[in-house]
Amino acid sequence: MKKILLILFILILPTSLIAHTSHYLNFDKIEMEILKDGKIIGYNHYFFKKKNALMTVTNQIQFKVSFFGVDVFSVKGYGVEKYKNDKLISYESTTQQNDKKKFVKLIFVPEKKQFKIEGSSFVGYASTENIIGNWWNHQILQSKSQISPVSGSVKKQVVNFLGKEKMEFNGKLIDVDHFKLTSKDINLPKNKKLDFDIWYNNKNGMIIKVAYSRMGNWEYRLKSFD
Repeated sequence: MKKILLILFILILPTSLIAHTSHYLNFDKIEMEILKDGKIIGYNHYFFKKKNALMTVTNQIQFKVSFFGVDVFSVKGYGVEKYKNDKLISYESTTQQNDKKKFVKLIFVPEKKQFKIEGSSFVGYASTENIIGNWWNHQILQSKSQISPVSGSVKKQVVNFLGKEKMEFNGKLIDVDHFKLTSKDINLPKNKKLDFDIWYNNKNGMIIKVAYSRMGNWEYRLKSFD
């Protein structure tokens, strides 16, 4: 019975999701806009460099929320992910959130076959089954847990496929798969919980939009890629 259910799950799962980070070897840049309550307030850009078996992904993010001309919330961050033979080997980031500095330093430790993390919210070891929670990588829709790209905290997650939809992208209607990503631990405080709607395009293997609500309605929306 378990084997039958597993086969059914694989058949239902969009086939292009069964892929690795090597899928992104064809990309140089992914640009996403950040919106709050329908207004563009910043960006999240990813840059890809490849050399032999090593792929480096540089992440730049910046946005600010203003109220009557006064900046009330701002974020500026920079991160670097490194993959060798399709496996994450290191990640570092620094993020300035208003007057608070957050950081992550992660490295793969071969002897332990685990990630060693030093972050502003977590220090310790984590399974290599975790994924860095950045929106360039559609493998986040397959992972059972993620590592915060801002603070290093580790959170277990549940991803549900909600159905197929149509969405406008660059003036055209495209087919997308709609997923819901939530925290597995329902007892987490509301401001710590994962709660995202994610729309993914099978054709180009890209996350088109991420939406969530937290003191307003937020979106990370794909602008361009090449």
